[in-house]
Amino acid sequence: MDRFVSTYTMRLDAKGRVSIPAPYRTVLAKDGAEGLYCHPSLAEPALDAGGNRLIGEIDALIERYPPYSEAREELAAALYGTSETLRIDPEGRVVLTESLKAHAAITDQVSFVGLGHKFRIWEPERLKAHLAEATQKVRELRRAIGSRAQNPGSVTP
Repeated sequence: MDRFVSTYTMRLDAKGRVSIPAPYRTVLAKDGAEGLYCHPSLAEPALDAGGNRLIGEIDALIERYPPYSEAREELAAALYGTSETLRIDPEGRVVLTESLKAHAAITDQVSFVGLGHKFRIWEPERLKAHLAEATQKVRELRRAIGSRAQNPGSVTP
């Protein structure tokens, strides 16, 4: 497996460490990552995390903008400037920094959610609400796609 899949909820220990799920550690090892890249999500009250593929995605996104452009500088600051490289200890644990925990409102538990090339780290109750909203949107999209298939000439807003 070379993708982050599934959802895992883990507790932070007394020292603030959390175990990265074993399947995720396997993907990180295959990716050649020496640590865990982690930054506050730009879209959600969660953390984006991953290995070299995540950094590659950030590089590609930033390189779409002309050098020295304001958009490129702002995007680089928002992604590189807030990214942290977390050291994975021999037991597969990392310590989330206070700034990362504050962004995601993490206290004593986290949920890891696979997104293929990266994963998100959520406060579990926030994830629950996010998944409920996402599921509703997917159902609405499915209905819209189904109605278009039945009426190929119709245009939906």
